Amino acid sequence: MAELEFFEKVAARAGVSADTAGSLTEATLRTLGERISGGQAADLADHVAHELRPLLSRARTEEPETFGPEEFLRRVAERAGQAPEVAERGVRAVLQTLHRVVGHRKFEGALAQLPREIGALAQPVPREP
Repeated sequence: MAELEFFEKVAARAGVSADTAGSLTEATLRTLGERISGGQAADLADHVAHELRPLLSRARTEEPETFGPEEFLRRVAERAGQAPEVAERGVRAVLQTLHRVVGHRKFEGALAQLPREIGALAQPVPREP
C-alpha cells in the first residue's frame, strides 16, 4: 500500500485530515518501532510503503524500550502535535490500517510484544446504533 493511500485510510478511520493522518502515522509507527524488537519491526517494515519503512526500522540487535499504554499515547500525541484524544484515535486508526497491510500473523506477532492495553487499541471501537 502506498504511503498516500495509507494516510487516506488512517484519515478516514480517525476522522482527521490527511495532513494530520500523516503526522499521526509517522508518530505511531516510530513509537511502535521503539516498543517492539528490532527484528519484529523489520518484519513489519517489509510490508509498508518504502517511505514509511524508516519509521519502523532500527538495528535488529537493539532491545525494545519498555513502556505502557499511557506513555505510548503520550509519545504519539507529542510527536504528532495533537491532543491526547486525537492521538488515541490516530493510534487506533494506524494500528488497524497496519493490520490490514501486514496481515494477521505478522501483526499478531508484533502485538504479542506489547502490553494488552496497547494491543486493545488495534481493535475497532463499536459504533453506537
